[in-house]
Amino acid sequence: MTEVSEFYILSHIFISLVGAILLLAIWYNIRLRFKQILEEDDTQKRVDKGLLYLSLAMFVWVLSGCWSYTGNLFSFEKTISFQFGIYLFSIINNMFLLLALFYFYYAPKFIYNNKKNVKLILIVIAITSFATFFLSYFFQENDTANGIKLSGIPDLLLTSFLCYLLGISLYRTFSHRGLKIVGVISILIMLLIVTSQVSSVFIEVGNEFSNNFLKIIAKASLISVFLVLATTWVIRLANMPKPNEMTISFMDWSLVKISIPTKGVFDQTIDFGSKTTQYKNLLKFAIRRKYGEGNSQSIFISLGGEIKNQTYLTRIIENINSILQLDATQLLERRDLFTFIGEGRYRLRMIPDNINIDVTLLEEFYKIPENKEYKSLCNA
Repeated sequence: MTEVSEFYILSHIFISLVGAILLLAIWYNIRLRFKQILEEDDTQKRVDKGLLYLSLAMFVWVLSGCWSYTGNLFSFEKTISFQFGIYLFSIINNMFLLLALFYFYYAPKFIYNNKKNVKLILIVIAITSFATFFLSYFFQENDTANGIKLSGIPDLLLTSFLCYLLGISLYRTFSHRGLKIVGVISILIMLLIVTSQVSSVFIEVGNEFSNNFLKIIAKASLISVFLVLATTWVIRLANMPKPNEMTISFMDWSLVKISIPTKGVFDQTIDFGSKTTQYKNLLKFAIRRKYGEGNSQSIFISLGGEIKNQTYLTRIIENINSILQLDATQLLERRDLFTFIGEGRYRLRMIPDNINIDVTLLEEFYKIPENKEYKSLCNA
């Protein structure tokens, strides 16, 4: 083991260990301070474990580094068992990163809170990693052609795919939280991570020092971004309205009075005007939340659901922000008013006692043929 290699492995272990401990400590503290918000939906017991899985991914880096150091120290780094250990750690690390993305609110739609797709990608990760191992095992003598290590190609492709998902998720998250420059830096770091893995396939690229230095910079930068992400999550939760403090009153068609003290909104009247679809959708959520039980408190949002697209929820929030003219620090997000409870279903966050609906308005609403289900809901 060269001095450069030893320095890289030990630095990798130390940086990853510190980052993992910090992320875990922050997640644990957040869980204690914001338990009520994080476990808001009692029926689903949904807890955001995104930061926890990122921390576990860092711990896997630590174990992988220890394994590499041990292999080099006792000179068994060229054995099959050593290579199998490296690929096994790679599988576990990628799985934790993917599971973390499952909780990223601004992750691509096909992965955010989508168990079916996550399971499919987990299977792809496992197959890709084992394929890399078997390629290196069966083609030990002919693994390199024209300076390209064939067994490293699947892992590079997998790394690129995960970095793509992470890059998009981090950029969207930071952009929505007013940190667009950090979002841009996140994308650059993802490109840096992919670049740092290129030498594992194109063996003639760079040298031992430059390749290891690039890997250290990439991983240290990624951990820094994760720490910034954790900080913004704390701020986000601290500024998130509590369900029992928000009130909403439906006074007449298109007229709503709303109070959200955390956002500086006190008994302000909102006139949806000609935007009747937005008003009706909000009223439906309110009726279900106030009079329904279990799944009947929520609305299924999908092409085959009562509301066809999540865009309709976003438009409600955008219209409220526009009418109330809230500043950048007080703008409402979709999560402030609506809770995602799984399987495409959303529910109004306000507690039933804080929802008031004019009796005459309700009667007129029931007379609409498509709203018969709501009349039976209220009479239950």
